[in-house]
Amino acid sequence: MKPPLKKRVPKPRNPYVAAALLRHGGTHEKTGGAKRQAEKRALAKRLTEQ
Repeated sequence: MKPPLKKRVPKPRNPYVAAALLRHGGTHEKTGGAKRQAEKRALAKRLTEQ
């Protein structure tokens, strides 16, 4: 008869990693979508002024 298999206990998660991933660090500029929308609004405004 085989001995029973041991259950593996997962390593505890690092609580600081999740907080760091949720924080949005990096460049302080608008996203590509926001830039496109701003350009589209500016173009529409220029066309209506003419």
